[in-house]
Amino acid sequence: MDLAKMELALQRYQDSVAAVDAARADLEAEAAAALRSGDATPEDWADVGRLTGWSEQELRRLIAAADTIDLR
Repeated sequence: MDLAKMELALQRYQDSVAAVDAARADLEAEAAAALRSGDATPEDWADVGRLTGWSEQELRRLIAAADTIDLR
């Protein structure tokens, strides 16, 4: 067993997980900001849903959560 290779693979995995988590947080913040704006239209909601694959219900939960922690 090559522990050095396993440790490297583990580090790469952990780095990837951290990058995905950061990217998701960025995406959630951008989506919430786009939909919380006073001029967001139904088309904006449809566009964000189409791009993210998230349902309107998921987007509403996202905005509610963002409002709770004041994500801007």
